[in-house]
Amino acid sequence: MHAGWQDAFLRYLTDVRQLAPRTAEAYAQDVNQFVDFLATQWGEERAHDWASVDYRTVRGFLADLARRRYAKSSIARKLAALRALFRFLLQEGAVAANPAKLAPTPKQDQRLPEYLYEDEMEALLSAPEEATALGQRDRAILELLYATGVRVSELVAMDVAEIDFEGRTIRVIGKGNRERAVLLGGRAVQALRRYLADGREQLLRAGTSPDHEALFLNSSGGRLSVRGVQQRVHKHVLEAAASSRITPHALRHSFATHMLDGGADLRSIQALLGHASLSTVGIYTHVTTERMKQVYRSAHPLAEE
Repeated sequence: MHAGWQDAFLRYLTDVRQLAPRTAEAYAQDVNQFVDFLATQWGEERAHDWASVDYRTVRGFLADLARRRYAKSSIARKLAALRALFRFLLQEGAVAANPAKLAPTPKQDQRLPEYLYEDEMEALLSAPEEATALGQRDRAILELLYATGVRVSELVAMDVAEIDFEGRTIRVIGKGNRERAVLLGGRAVQALRRYLADGREQLLRAGTSPDHEALFLNSSGGRLSVRGVQQRVHKHVLEAAASSRITPHALRHSFATHMLDGGADLRSIQALLGHASLSTVGIYTHVTTERMKQVYRSAHPLAEE
């Protein structure tokens, strides 16, 4: 894609569609791959001939990806990128129709999310050494992730002022700039209070670039990054001897799974997780069903007959 078009497309994705910068960059890379496909099919001089792209061209691109053994999830994202591209081009008057609109999204293989059992979660929560400022911070992070089910991006964006200790809630800005309040359990409140009174104050005093608004700080006193949270969670997962595949997002899955096991309804879980669609939460019913099957097979005397 010509540089001018690409810059305008990226602005459209971030400003109009309100996609995260990383997602917008991924979409732009997907479109560049489509441009390479067109260059192979039509020649370099027609690689940006958007008006000539039709439904069959898009299907040919998707078929080429499938032949090259791209994952269904990757193909689905590239199709979403093309749909966004042609919506943008329609808005700019560069094309008369969106040829990617009718292309079917590849049916995804449903994978059950990784999650921790309750005893494994307890071991993970107890892993940080609370005698240190970073240990207090990490304990508060783990308790908050499990207590609320928030995304890591939502967690690192939190400010101290958004905590309501009296009401035991914290304000979260989720996907699509949607605001919601998540609930804090007693353990999370206790861990947050200790971190705010001690560990966070130490990080602010020792930091070279202190951020007085951010809730979770790095060792320089600035706002902790998503990558920073991922690294610390991975460290404590290994300390707790849990599966090395457990990520911060798995704590979100654990929250939802344990809530469902405890009797919560799907709509309540949907609201707490900040999902726009109820169907997205349905995956957790499969998790608990699989668990019931395991219990049945191990407990019932005739289960394996």
